[in-house]
Amino acid sequence: MRFRPCIDLHSGVVKQIVGSTLVDGDGGAGDEPTTNFEAAHPSAHFAETYKRDGFPGGHVIMLGPGNTEAALSALRAYPGGMQVGGGINPANAREYLDAGASHVIVTSYVFRDGKIDFARLDELVAAVGKERLVIDLSCRKRQQRQQVVGAGAGAGAGVEAGAEAEAEAEADADTYYVVTDRWQKYTDFALSAASLARLATYCDEFLVHGVDVEGLRVGVIEELVARLGEWSPIPVTYAGGARSLADMETVRRLGGGRVDLTIGSALDMFGGDLKWDDIIAWQKAQDEA
Repeated sequence: MRFRPCIDLHSGVVKQIVGSTLVDGDGGAGDEPTTNFEAAHPSAHFAETYKRDGFPGGHVIMLGPGNTEAALSALRAYPGGMQVGGGINPANAREYLDAGASHVIVTSYVFRDGKIDFARLDELVAAVGKERLVIDLSCRKRQQRQQVVGAGAGAGAGVEAGAEAEAEAEADADTYYVVTDRWQKYTDFALSAASLARLATYCDEFLVHGVDVEGLRVGVIEELVARLGEWSPIPVTYAGGARSLADMETVRRLGGGRVDLTIGSALDMFGGDLKWDDIIAWQKAQDEA
């Protein structure tokens, strides 16, 4: 298991925000996300820190427009050391790779109208190569769906239909679905061993944000971490909710050492209490074990 650092960009500035508060809007006051931290340093400062301390494989995420230059600056500061995501498509991916990105990360481009578009995915693989592509499978569970037994059915048929619907709802409530467009829109893509195995043939890694706890510092979604460790046949990084070395140990244990972890808001460099020096020491101990 490795710690994977991050640089989140919003309006060209390094920030840590509560991901679920991102909305599509016209830029008015009501459209501003809840911000945990806004950095005084530019993006390159953080990339240089990760390079100095030997933490490759992190990601630069562009949250909306106005972040291109800040992202390119970070990538140039740590050539080959960071991935980049946010609005990536076949037309612009090469610019970021040429600037130093090790991989490009995609979500919304390949998930359209609630479904995965394999033609677009093929297009991306042709443009950048499977070995330089990361698919973001940020996800959440659906809320329990209200069950309605069909009107006009006989009593027996109604009871049977109701039981089937209840069973379907119970299974659905236990399933994580990929969400896109600033995590506002559900897709019909459910995480499972079979679905991850299929997507793994198209990419080099997965990135998975636990949307419901992203930026909240309330602990990781243990169930999701365990499932990723069991299901993913390729490297996978989990992000969301981690706030301590104990959380890091939880991810190492539940993920069987196969799930890497990102921590943002909880780090002291982003205004939190978890010391970056402690992360360095933890990773050194892992590497020497």
